[in-house]
Amino acid sequence: MVDEVILLDYWPSLFGVRTRIALEEKNIKFDYIEQDLCNKSALLLEMNPVHKKIPVLIHNGKPVCESLIQVEFIDETWPKANPLLPSDPYQRAQARFWGNFIDQMLPGLGKLMWGANGEEQEEGKKEFVEMLKTVESELGDRTYFGGETFGYVDIALIGYYCWFDAFEKYGNFSIEAECPKIIAWAKRCVKRDSVAKSLPDSEKVTELVPELKKKKRVE
Repeated sequence: MVDEVILLDYWPSLFGVRTRIALEEKNIKFDYIEQDLCNKSALLLEMNPVHKKIPVLIHNGKPVCESLIQVEFIDETWPKANPLLPSDPYQRAQARFWGNFIDQMLPGLGKLMWGANGEEQEEGKKEFVEMLKTVESELGDRTYFGGETFGYVDIALIGYYCWFDAFEKYGNFSIEAECPKIIAWAKRCVKRDSVAKSLPDSEKVTELVPELKKKKRVE
């Protein structure tokens, strides 16, 4: 039986990027359905009734929610091509730890991008930079977080890269000056077909921010 794979997503989502990259790494064909987050589709609400958020991966009619869970699901469902998680249990646990740590950068980024005042934005920037430096220390001088192998932790972080220009513009700082190894790593990742195909254009993401800010004020 041919697998039916559908991804409900929103094009600038740094979370949806993860799922797209994982599918591309495994050479899995999928149908992409763009979602309007201001007018959520019946399919999205049906497939993710708890959080009502993207991305949602639908495999043969069954939904899988949360991007990092989707990456693991993809790796386990199609294990032969390009393993994304290490086979060693300890290394696999470490990869999951860093994937979770990366998502803990979100509160700081929320303050940086959507903060009500300059003080809150500055606090958010400080939190984000400190955590990104911790991630950079884990990377060290390796090509990827898994050494020479592109995998789970790389996928967890690379989605943020298309937002870096926006973070820098609204935070008035340089990520490359703070974390040069992260920028060098990101440029290596972008050379991979799976990443190049999946990553949104950073200029378009930055151009979208004022519209998103307006929507947040309305909310």
